[in-house]
Amino acid sequence: MSAVTTRRLPRLWWLGAAVLVLLAISVLRVVTGAEDLASSGTVRATLIALVPIMLAGLGGLWSERAGVVNIGLEGMMVLGTYGAGYFGYHYGAWAGVAGALLMGAIGGLIHATATVVFGVDHIISGVAINIIAVGAVQYLAALTFVGLPGGGQTQSPKLDNVGSITIGPLSDALGEVEGQNIFFVSELAAVARALVTNLSLLVVLAFVLLVLTYWVLWRTSFGLRLRSTGESPSAAESLGVAVLRYKFIAVLISGALAGLAGGFLAMVASSNYRDGQTGGRGYIGLAAMIFGNWRPGGLLAGSGLFGYTQTLGLRQGGTSVHALLLAVAVLAIALAGYQLWRKQVRLAVGILVAAAALITVYAAIDVVPGDFVNITPYVVTLLVLAFASQRLRMPAADGQVYRRGSAG
Repeated sequence: MSAVTTRRLPRLWWLGAAVLVLLAISVLRVVTGAEDLASSGTVRATLIALVPIMLAGLGGLWSERAGVVNIGLEGMMVLGTYGAGYFGYHYGAWAGVAGALLMGAIGGLIHATATVVFGVDHIISGVAINIIAVGAVQYLAALTFVGLPGGGQTQSPKLDNVGSITIGPLSDALGEVEGQNIFFVSELAAVARALVTNLSLLVVLAFVLLVLTYWVLWRTSFGLRLRSTGESPSAAESLGVAVLRYKFIAVLISGALAGLAGGFLAMVASSNYRDGQTGGRGYIGLAAMIFGNWRPGGLLAGSGLFGYTQTLGLRQGGTSVHALLLAVAVLAIALAGYQLWRKQVRLAVGILVAAAALITVYAAIDVVPGDFVNITPYVVTLLVLAFASQRLRMPAADGQVYRRGSAG
């Protein structure tokens, strides 16, 4: 009985946390009057914003759980955008998905060869991939898209959509409940409506891959061996684990997932490949993975945080972000109380000062200026990482160069 309870508690915890977050947003809507905080349109746009970050972070999780730091996620995403653009235009939407996976895996292959086989410093290899990928894709785009209808040196022709799911009668019924603005009930209806209205199949695939990653890495012997190579490769090799093989496989999967993240940007978030459309999301995915403590559930939370704040800034500009100031201030006060309970008085005082500053700004203005709205997602991500840093534990051998036979 105790073993079953131990397995189920985390799932119940995440469900309870999601309900509490939605309840907090409901209260915030009532207090601030910002009606678009949890509408079905906001939830749908948040899913579109969080998926590429989540997929990139998922790629980083596979790599780093095997002990290989993958700073090259951004470059692999760039390769994925081109793969989706080229294969998607010439061979169809799902061929574009396969092309994104393939191009990202090529980036992973380069990184794995450099770090696992030749022992190149992981950071140097990743940065090199980011630089090379941008130049390579610009050259390939000029070579393959110039002269095509709607194509050019910086973009591909329009791509077909992979398809979406809509359950019409259920969507209409939930829309009626959402429109009545019933406290918390309308927010629940809005979330449910977003999941049954024009939901991209790639969004569904992304969440399947998230669950599959958890199952493979934490519920199978393959995953146990792979994670052991990131914790203590010498001990793993002494027990017969083919350390270099597992590292190589992990980095290949990492590249493919990052490539799919880029393909998502080209095929769902946009309708074609465009130069520079990744916008640093590979780095944000890496930050979301770290925020999630190298776990899929935490990664999803970090990706959702960035995607949600980005969506609010785009949909309602400074109005919704203004409401978030109050929410962040309240969270800061709660965090200060927690630090006082831990007898971290100086840290608690610093957090309370920051909370007071946020409340002052909230009371002094009605709308956050546009320039600050644009940087809000990045600031929120940095703040959350700073506050969460005390509980993080990376894989013990992450980033270490490993040579075959080191166990001896």
